[in-house]
Amino acid sequence: MKKKTNYSNEKIGELEIVKDFLPKPEELVFKEDTVKVTLNLSKSSIDFFKEIARKHGSQYQRVIRNLLDNYTSHYS
Repeated sequence: MKKKTNYSNEKIGELEIVKDFLPKPEELVFKEDTVKVTLNLSKSSIDFFKEIARKHGSQYQRVIRNLLDNYTSHYS
């Protein structure tokens, strides 16, 4: 049985807006030198990246690689 979420009208407290630094999926499609690694991901994640790649005529591995590259360059 799924537990129902009950919402209240209470004050949440101070909020902090975090800038969205991740690129749009269509910005993740470009080519760069690579190093081969093995990585286990969930089927739902792979399906997501495959769909993005299909829409933009790319490979899903390239989309994942570009997402990771953007993430690491943001925090480097």
